[in-house]
Amino acid sequence: MRAVYSYGVAGIILVAGAAWLATGTFVAGGNGPGNGERPIIPALHADASGGGHHAEGAIDPHLTIAERVAEAGGASSDLQSVRTETYQIQAFRIEVPLRGRTKAKSMATITPETSGIVTAVNVTKGQTVAVGDVLCTLDQGTRAAAVATAQASLAQAQSDFETNKSLREKGLAPANTANALEAGLKAAQAQFDQATAEFDRTSVKTTVAGVVQDPVATVGSVLSPGAPCATVVELDPMLFIGTVPEARVGLAKIGLKARIETINGQKIDGEVSYISPTADDATRSFPVEIQIPNADGAVLSGITATAMVEMGTLPAHLLPQSTLTLNDEGTIGIRAVENGEVKFYPVTIVSDSREGVWVTGLPPRVDVITVGQEFVVPGQKVDATNVTGTPSTETGASPAAATEGVQS
Repeated sequence: MRAVYSYGVAGIILVAGAAWLATGTFVAGGNGPGNGERPIIPALHADASGGGHHAEGAIDPHLTIAERVAEAGGASSDLQSVRTETYQIQAFRIEVPLRGRTKAKSMATITPETSGIVTAVNVTKGQTVAVGDVLCTLDQGTRAAAVATAQASLAQAQSDFETNKSLREKGLAPANTANALEAGLKAAQAQFDQATAEFDRTSVKTTVAGVVQDPVATVGSVLSPGAPCATVVELDPMLFIGTVPEARVGLAKIGLKARIETINGQKIDGEVSYISPTADDATRSFPVEIQIPNADGAVLSGITATAMVEMGTLPAHLLPQSTLTLNDEGTIGIRAVENGEVKFYPVTIVSDSREGVWVTGLPPRVDVITVGQEFVVPGQKVDATNVTGTPSTETGASPAAATEGVQS
């Protein structure tokens, strides 16, 4: 009985509530009285039959935000407001970063041209030497005596030649005696030159300037031609050794300027001095050398370094990253205003920097939409405000015209 009583009370409450709701009204969209309100029962019937307040003025959910705005703007006489800024084409410097190391231009092993015992070592390891400095001295042996003998023979031959010349001029000596004396004089001169050269070879001199390093000969050791007296590292000029990717090697040229920075903070300007004609088999890159002035010897050999090589310039635009957008096909580009109408330009990004992004593919002068580009579509008429104060009049010009005066 209690269950029947409970179900009965609940049924009465339900019927009473339904009757109360039937006497009220339905308000659509939160509007007040007289603005969209309808009797609740007709509203329920309309919704059940697929009608309702969404049937009129419904928004297609497949439209993008820009297309919805354009559709709404088409029914209104007011144009969508956007903000534009004029950007001019500029010369973008093409710089290729290289990683590598410094390397001494040469490591010359200084050897004697004759044999002998080392009587003196005139340099120490780490000493800076110039061209012509004596590194080692060899025992002169009989070389000094040979020079003295050759010098005496030369003096005698010169005296005989001069005496004969005087007699021939006076007619006291036959004319054919001059040839024999002249030949003797030349032979004496050659013997003296040879003896002097052999004597000079006892002083082993460096043919390059640089810093002395091991191996260095010791006093008492016997040196022969080819045996090292000392090794000289040529530090001026210094070289930077790196590689250029095969994609950029077409831009590489002898004489290009470069900025080198070593791992310990040294910054030096250099110049490309060599480009290998063959690529490395493993990396498919081309070895290059950049010559660095190093008169004070501050840059050491074997230091890890980076080089920024200036390969030339390219006509491009520097734009804020916020101006980049995508079209419906997913192509990256920018939206601009031309003759009061929105136009989409696809671009190619060539570099990203702190100042902005460098792109190609735009006319020399273009009014880029900087605010509101996501709420407009190509072909839409807009109310554009140019914040630069110099709206473009050459937006449709050929990009080739902008390359005048820009080195590529």
